[in-house]
Amino acid sequence: MESGGAGDQPAAPAYSLPPGRFFAEDILFCVDADVEAAAEMKVSGTKGRPITRLDCIKQAILLFVNAKLAISPDHRFNFCSLSRSVSSSLLRKEFSNQIESAMESVRTIKAAESSYGVADLTQLFRMATHEARKSHSQNRIFRVVLVYCRSSTRPQHQWPISDKLFTMDVIYLHDKPSPDNCPQKVYDALVDAVEHVSLDEGYIFESGQGLARVVFRQMCTLLSHPHQRCVQDDLDIPRSLTRKAPQPDAATGEDSMAVPGQ
Repeated sequence: MESGGAGDQPAAPAYSLPPGRFFAEDILFCVDADVEAAAEMKVSGTKGRPITRLDCIKQAILLFVNAKLAISPDHRFNFCSLSRSVSSSLLRKEFSNQIESAMESVRTIKAAESSYGVADLTQLFRMATHEARKSHSQNRIFRVVLVYCRSSTRPQHQWPISDKLFTMDVIYLHDKPSPDNCPQKVYDALVDAVEHVSLDEGYIFESGQGLARVVFRQMCTLLSHPHQRCVQDDLDIPRSLTRKAPQPDAATGEDSMAVPGQ
């Protein structure tokens, strides 16, 4: 008698991840302070108060910091803002793993009242390279998370091709495309910047929907450690949840009798 069944199928090879050292992160958040950061989101806050992009960004950053420290209290954070360029000094002298320090730093970031017109990332890359060297000397890794909000101003930089010392992620919040803006060209420039400087796989997410939950979801995806990432094209999280149709009752079938209406 021929045998057939699952037992005859070759076993799938076991998945294994080679052991490696876990490196804590120093993460620098760079928040766009252009007037477009003051654009309102589609949802309102308490008592109907409108929520701006910057309000949403601040909430998402604090969500990230709390979640990242819950994963490991060894991660550290610092902050800066982007106007025409980035200031030569960080908002904090040292990177810190204190929630209170993060809250105080985030509170100080304000949106401008008019457009800066230019967004130069050169100083950001220079600062990140300097800080990354200090992090590496302490057996840590360095990451930049840029949150960008300009729909017509393409970021630029004068950074030479050199040794890559840090990973860069981007969240891009923009207006819907129109004859007055060019978010696709801005997005392409951000992709080029990430590819130019990022040591490990850098993620870039965009949203023109004006929905806070999208920003929170994207920020939570950035919790992934740069040494434990797949390429973004293979990223399949978060997965959409679809409602399954109810299955017919196994007890009902041809033997069941239809009851005539009265």
